[in-house]
Amino acid sequence: MYPAAFEYHSPTSVRDALGLLGRLGDDAKLLAGGHSLIPMMKLRLAQPKHVIDLRKVPGLTGIKEDGGTIVIGGMTTHWQMESSSLLKSKCPILAETAAMIGDPAVRNLGTIGGSLAHADPAADQPATVLALGVEFVCEGPKGRRTVKVDDWFKGLMSTAVGEDEILVEMRVPAWPAGSGGAYLKFPHPASRFAVVGVAAMVTLDKEGKCTKASVGITGAGTKAIRAKGVEAGLVGKKLDAATIEAAAQKAAEGIDVQADLQGSVEYKSHLCRVFAKRAITEAVKRAGGK
Repeated sequence: MYPAAFEYHSPTSVRDALGLLGRLGDDAKLLAGGHSLIPMMKLRLAQPKHVIDLRKVPGLTGIKEDGGTIVIGGMTTHWQMESSSLLKSKCPILAETAAMIGDPAVRNLGTIGGSLAHADPAADQPATVLALGVEFVCEGPKGRRTVKVDDWFKGLMSTAVGEDEILVEMRVPAWPAGSGGAYLKFPHPASRFAVVGVAAMVTLDKEGKCTKASVGITGAGTKAIRAKGVEAGLVGKKLDAATIEAAAQKAAEGIDVQADLQGSVEYKSHLCRVFAKRAITEAVKRAGGK
């Protein structure tokens, strides 16, 4: 099927793109990698009169370190993240999550900013950015502002980015020594989206006790969410198999689990618990635990 007619714009600066957004308003949509917007346009689920392509805007791609914080441009592709030596050495969970997205064609064009602004409830990176405590930098007509990840995902395909703003970068905080992370998922066999995906980050002290834990879950509900009950079951304890098992049993708590063609509420809740246990176990190993 073909999309409805639209006017194409290719700005060459963030300022120009914001000017177009301000002038065109609700009639315009931003185009990043295009893997979300273009299929919706072809099905006529979205019919913008104007498409603003960000691919020629300089300064929106790249991965760099800034005083211990990793800064990722909003137009950075999943492939660039998957292959980044900086991420592999300093934040491997991000590179590993990127490698699980779709297929090579998707990863070569799809962007981290486009994905996180679109906020598909079955996308992979939302779980990982929640676990890492990422901050989002949005730029609008009044300048830049920073949004904490816990305030980012508002609902089904709804985020904190304003209609007159562009998500320009993500800032990944440094985790202390003794930290490890893992993202694991049960993938849809065709799309590779997460039926359920769980990202876990833990920090262990010299005695093997957990001093910090963060767990993000995607796929199960209408938005990615922190599993705070699981986190509470980990912090302050030595993370042996029994402790991890008990904490993982709380994985579906607080999630508005949605039944769909991939499974019932009970089944997807079960997957939350299973993959929470697996992700935490792997994160503990990477943090130096047994």
